[in-house]
Amino acid sequence: MPSKKPQTISYPAPDPRPRRHDAEHLDPHVIVLFGATGDLAKRKLLPGLAYLDQSELAPNIEIVATSLEDLSDDEFRELAKKAIDAFGTHKLNDEEWANFAKTITYVSQGAGPEALAQAVAKAEQNLGEGVRRLHYLSVPPKAARAVITMLRDAELVDRSRVVMEKPFGTDLDSAVSLNNFLHETFAESQIFRIDHFLGKEAAQNILAFRFANGLFEPIWNRNFIDHIQIDIPEALGLDERANFYEETGAYKDMVVTHLFQVMAFVVMEPPTALEPRAISEEKNKVFRSMLPVETSHVVRGQYAGYREEDGVARDSDTETFIALKVGIDNWRWAGVPIYLRTGKKMAEGIRIISIAFKEAPRTMFPPGSGVGTQGPDHLTFDLADNSKVSLSFYGKRPGPGMKLDKLSMQFSTQEIDSAEDVLEAYERLILDAMRGDHTLFNTAEGIESLWERSEQLLNDPPPAKMYQTGTWGPNAIHQLIAPNAWRLPFEREWRERKG
Repeated sequence: MPSKKPQTISYPAPDPRPRRHDAEHLDPHVIVLFGATGDLAKRKLLPGLAYLDQSELAPNIEIVATSLEDLSDDEFRELAKKAIDAFGTHKLNDEEWANFAKTITYVSQGAGPEALAQAVAKAEQNLGEGVRRLHYLSVPPKAARAVITMLRDAELVDRSRVVMEKPFGTDLDSAVSLNNFLHETFAESQIFRIDHFLGKEAAQNILAFRFANGLFEPIWNRNFIDHIQIDIPEALGLDERANFYEETGAYKDMVVTHLFQVMAFVVMEPPTALEPRAISEEKNKVFRSMLPVETSHVVRGQYAGYREEDGVARDSDTETFIALKVGIDNWRWAGVPIYLRTGKKMAEGIRIISIAFKEAPRTMFPPGSGVGTQGPDHLTFDLADNSKVSLSFYGKRPGPGMKLDKLSMQFSTQEIDSAEDVLEAYERLILDAMRGDHTLFNTAEGIESLWERSEQLLNDPPPAKMYQTGTWGPNAIHQLIAPNAWRLPFEREWRERKG
């Protein structure tokens, strides 16, 4: 764990831990965590907050945790410690845990707005002057309105920002309604609609590869790229979220919220600057240019045994898998198909973006040379936390004659000295929200555009086809992508760092 350096400006607090002196001063923050006993809070948010608190990155923070359970401060701290020990990427020693535990208080949501306001006021008093508030809504979508109402009644809107979890609405009407409701209390500049995929180092590496390299930017268009795949299968099942999943399904849970957002990074025009407003505008242009999702270009699936899960209707048609083809109707991408796939209980859990380049003429190569037999050249991004990139191409096999094999050049953040500085996605996004940086968050306009282009599919979904667990989905996915082929299962292993 990095050592602390004293900050020029400090505020009195029960635990006056110093922070580094940074060019960008961050005000101390009270973080109000709704849904603090839920799965997301245990797996990601509490471990992430613990690391940020102990690192040099975050300002002084106090955490006011709230949920439906009636717990004491100590009971919640015990829950938090178990979560951090079980799921934290960065483990805390006894001293670090003791320091973090001092920042935590718990208020039952049933105690009402007044109790919440009192807890926040006490936390602000501990932090001193210039305190801001960050409200994190780790709650089901149907509970979001009640939480916003509670924040308004508790008079906790001033000096605050609010982080909204997915999915944001379930169709165009509900998204517009939720945006209108939010804007009655919070300005758009205060709202951060989170997509943790965009917080991953590899997702941001897409921007670096595209716009910082003369090798790639000139060929990043329909003249050189044949098709694009964004493939995010999951080996996990429902994780006791059947009630949520039955109302949502794979398209609303993953495609609108995650895959389309990653797609925008892949295909957007160069922003005027790497700053929030410029990037958001280019993403929104992508969504406005996106063709409506056609039912005939969609394969829905449901894994065998889903209907026997607790909380699932015995005649459920909810999709646990979806694959689709979409198009972007602008000068750069007209005619280039983009294939997206995600699902539960599939053969492997992996996150791949694959750019397939158009193939060169093969007439000069003799029959049996092997050229073209292993598909087109690909640039592949693995959205795992260690941010891997692979460029595949044909090369001559050593020996007599002209025999070609598929070769690859690979890169991983594991290979560079600053790899230990990589933040987990939620850690980065929480920090960005405290900074007021919207770069990696979704806008009201963008979300509404996506729901508008989804209306045909939502109104007339094709029936869900059964697929076996541990596979890559229904067989119909091969007809969807023909004459191309899915990159997964991956044709070669990623090379791991040696030594």
